[in-house]
Amino acid sequence: MAHYRALGRLPRQRHTQLRDEDGHLFREELMGEEGFSSDSSLLYHRGVPSAITDSQVWELPDQSRTPNHPLKPRHLKLHDLFPAGQGACPVEGRRMILGNNDVRIGYVVTGTEPSPLYRNAIGDECVYVEAGTGTVETVFGVVPYRAGDYVLVPRATDHRWVPAEPSRLYAIEANSHIHPPKRYLSRFGQFLEHAPFCERDLHGPAETFQAEGSDVEVLVKHRTSAGIVGTRLTYATHPFDVVGWDGCLYPYTFNIEDYMPITGKVHQPPPVHQVFEGWNFVICNFLPRKVDYHDLAIPVPYYHSNVDSDEVMFYVGGDYEARKGSGINIGSISLHPGGHAHGPQPSAIEASLGADYFDESAVMVDTFAPLELGEGGLAVEDPAYAWTWAGRGPEADGGDGGPAVFSNS
Repeated sequence: MAHYRALGRLPRQRHTQLRDEDGHLFREELMGEEGFSSDSSLLYHRGVPSAITDSQVWELPDQSRTPNHPLKPRHLKLHDLFPAGQGACPVEGRRMILGNNDVRIGYVVTGTEPSPLYRNAIGDECVYVEAGTGTVETVFGVVPYRAGDYVLVPRATDHRWVPAEPSRLYAIEANSHIHPPKRYLSRFGQFLEHAPFCERDLHGPAETFQAEGSDVEVLVKHRTSAGIVGTRLTYATHPFDVVGWDGCLYPYTFNIEDYMPITGKVHQPPPVHQVFEGWNFVICNFLPRKVDYHDLAIPVPYYHSNVDSDEVMFYVGGDYEARKGSGINIGSISLHPGGHAHGPQPSAIEASLGADYFDESAVMVDTFAPLELGEGGLAVEDPAYAWTWAGRGPEADGGDGGPAVFSNS
């Protein structure tokens, strides 16, 4: 984010001495993207940020992926993934739903226990809070979260999740950085007037957050030639020893209530709902809004072929008009892969005529490389979904291929 902030103690000029009350020199750390060629922040530590005392293997949760073959649309029921009353760790409890070599989508229902200290050294994380409240403690300070927030955590930021109550977290983990679309920004990085949100809507840490300790373990997710792996690094001093920082790189939240939907006389395509983008994927949100006002408008989407992308929709609130009769409900994910035309259930088209308002909320991820299914996605798939447009298809249990009848009302 090209939006400068400063917190805590800082020297008057960069790369000059800053000392504590006893004369001890604080250690300066530059966190910067793309080498020294993009956004960065300067952090001032009491300890040595590179001083480690141990390094061990961290066995990651199941990262396996299964190709979407034979090709078909999928319906995944995320609310069936975690038993009621059994909260998981916000980091180690994430289960892989979908993924490719650019982005991975995970899901977890937490308890109220804090996560371990964690650093994703592969890419930025954008975690959508479906439900719950709490805080994310980071090396930059504390960021509160609530339902409807996107929590943006830059690559390699030490942090931990501290739920105040059980939370449903939809984690989008990139192999790149995640940022607002460039078309929303001036050439100097300010949000433009036509953008559906602005700097006032982004909430970073309000003050620095310090903790003490020695031999502190941090779980690090990183890459090798063999793929994604994990390491347990033990630091001589606590990473949360930062007395001040400034720059344009830091964690922040953005709540979907602050997004201003763009509407039109006829149905608007998904890019008008875009909120963030990464390398080879975009994130959009569909929110309660006035809909098309042409006399002959068809408010639900037209059928469309994603010839260059896979489309993932996570349904988080309201009543999704286009999916009525498909089994889709709150907590569902639909995967509509490239190479397959998709759109509303047939009966939903006529039913939408004359509507002037849709009460629906969903988070969409479009990827420009095929998505594969993780173990979590496979565990909660609705096998009947692919045939709901036709109202018939092979038996859901993989039987003799005879007709199965579905409602389209």
